[in-house]
Amino acid sequence: MSCVQACVCDVQTRRIGTFISVQQLCPHCQFTRNWNSQPVLGSTPVGNLQLSVATYVNGASFYKLSKVFKAMNMQLCKYNTFRRHARMFIEPAIVSYWQKSQEGMLQKLHAEEKVIVGGDMRADSPGHSAKFGSYTTMDLKNNKVVDLQLVQSNEVGGSYHMELEGLKRSLELLKERGVTLDCIVTDRHLQIQKFLRESSITQFFDVWHIEKGISKQLEKAAKKKDCEKLRGWVKSIRNHIYWTAATSTTGPERVAKWTSILNHVQDIHSHDDPLFPKCLHPLRIAQYQWMAAGYVANLMDLIFDQVFVDPAPFTQELLKIPIPEDLCSQYERPDREEVISGYATRFNLAAV
Repeated sequence: MSCVQACVCDVQTRRIGTFISVQQLCPHCQFTRNWNSQPVLGSTPVGNLQLSVATYVNGASFYKLSKVFKAMNMQLCKYNTFRRHARMFIEPAIVSYWQKSQEGMLQKLHAEEKVIVGGDMRADSPGHSAKFGSYTTMDLKNNKVVDLQLVQSNEVGGSYHMELEGLKRSLELLKERGVTLDCIVTDRHLQIQKFLRESSITQFFDVWHIEKGISKQLEKAAKKKDCEKLRGWVKSIRNHIYWTAATSTTGPERVAKWTSILNHVQDIHSHDDPLFPKCLHPLRIAQYQWMAAGYVANLMDLIFDQVFVDPAPFTQELLKIPIPEDLCSQYERPDREEVISGYATRFNLAAV
């Protein structure tokens, strides 16, 4: 059938998030034509799915993204659509890929004689009010994540105990898969120290945590009256910590190199310890603010004797610091199952 007159077509548009479809229909000859701004898989526009994937895997906030789109007067899919994409496509793909990768890594580690791993926990909020924590175990030789464990605070009686529980679960998995540990590198968590000591597992402290603790004490001491001279040495001492850890092969050598800083800041570059008899840098004439012997002894006593020998008082002081109220307390409390599923699906295929 052909038109006997000029066609005046009806044009209809349909929007789904970033997707727009235009349909042209002639009421006389019934001619139709469709145009889509992006491909469609089943009933899912590909552009919407790709945007959800990009937002999810980059750790971006959907609500912040929606504000940007609104400011630019651009269309965006709803949050429920974003969560549906995550639940049906993104999270199953991530979990499946992770499990395949983890299986391959565990098989390689099983074939090695000694494995050095590092572990630490990341919580969903700072302070001691965290609800969830993910404990990560990494193979330090290859810099690859070996295991992830999600721990909920009410499982272990409080957020302070989550890190120990995450470590136990990771070590249990490695033991089940026949991985032989040489040592483990962690932070200075007191519960973890006790557990590893009782389990006869060799433990080393992460140098970053050591440097962070010492730097805080140095910065605090430098703010005291007549201690301004110390401020100019904080960066050098911080670098000396990393240099000591990177260039030493034994414990006594580390001690010799680390304690040499007490002489160095006094412009003394020869030391009594035969393991490190003198500084390695070339002698140079410079107008540094060198410290006097008594000045050094008073300030460094805090670092060497108190922090290393007994860190408990400092830990107690940190626990007394008031924690600001969580931002989420200003909003309506969400459904418990929905909150848990948002975390669990990243780690547990059964929850997807």
